[in-house]
Amino acid sequence: MRKRHLWRLAIGLAALILAALPGAAQTYTATDLGTLGANSQSNFSEAYCINSSGQVGGLSSSSVPSEPDPAFLYSGGLLTSLGTLGGEYGAAQGINTAGQLAGYSTLSAGSYRAFLYTDAQMTNLGTLGGDYSVAYGLNDAGQVVGVSALANLQQHAFLYSNGTMTDLGTLGAAPSTATGINNSGAVVGYSYNAAGNFLGFVYRQGRMTAIGTLGGSWSIAYAINDLGQITGQAYTTNNLQAHAFRLTAGKMTDLGTLGGSNSYGNAINRAGEVVGLATAKNASYRAFVSFHGQKMRDLNTMIPAGTGWVLEEATGVNAVGQIVGWGTLNGATRAFLLTPTH
Repeated sequence: MRKRHLWRLAIGLAALILAALPGAAQTYTATDLGTLGANSQSNFSEAYCINSSGQVGGLSSSSVPSEPDPAFLYSGGLLTSLGTLGGEYGAAQGINTAGQLAGYSTLSAGSYRAFLYTDAQMTNLGTLGGDYSVAYGLNDAGQVVGVSALANLQQHAFLYSNGTMTDLGTLGAAPSTATGINNSGAVVGYSYNAAGNFLGFVYRQGRMTAIGTLGGSWSIAYAINDLGQITGQAYTTNNLQAHAFRLTAGKMTDLGTLGGSNSYGNAINRAGEVVGLATAKNASYRAFVSFHGQKMRDLNTMIPAGTGWVLEEATGVNAVGQIVGWGTLNGATRAFLLTPTH
């Protein structure tokens, strides 16, 4: 009897410990955001960003096969086309609290430009003197970051603010790209240095600073939250693998993989939840979430079984823990929205 009681006590303690771990019992419902065309196998959609109101930005195949594949806004259960800047393709990559979107679109001439979408109007943000630009993120002040070609054909990170596009420079050599910005105006991205290695950076008050690695030679920073926490991808010792990380107060935490050799963090919310993509043992892609710097979890194990979903990449997470990305639903590529069930 005593052994039985001790066994039950051990099980009870284990359950309490598991319940105390952030996100240990978290589950989600999965919503198909649909497409701008008929929901057939040939049509597709991908979601890239979400704000605190649950509005989502991304791209979708069009309603008419001969027309452009535009950027979209998903709001209130409806998918709306943002159109393009005259070309055949558009994608919304960032969204802020006010519902402004930033991304890129092709022009009628075939090149492409960064855009800011406000009040149903898509504005061409121009370039740093070259032929193209792409926007990857924006903050609540409407500041936009991305990458643009220069007149000399180099690629540099930019910050667009109050109608002006500013070259953020490099860590010593081109190219550089800005991928995220928080509400304090801190910018993250990646750049080559003079030694020829690419490193993630944070740009504050006119200065670009490298963030380091997980023991290897290279890294990329993809997103920064309002607490200054950063996520992205960094190479491990001997550059044998590249893992998602969470950088907090100068300390870079390895978030691991899902059994494969690679992963990267795409987004991080104020609670420090990181979402992204990781390879599994069979080299397939799987969307993941990491709570508070813990090892990542496969989001496919956190939704009801038998839904038909294979969640391949998570690209955004908001303040209430809703997650967006893309995967396949019964074989068709679809944008998804995951909503916590508790």
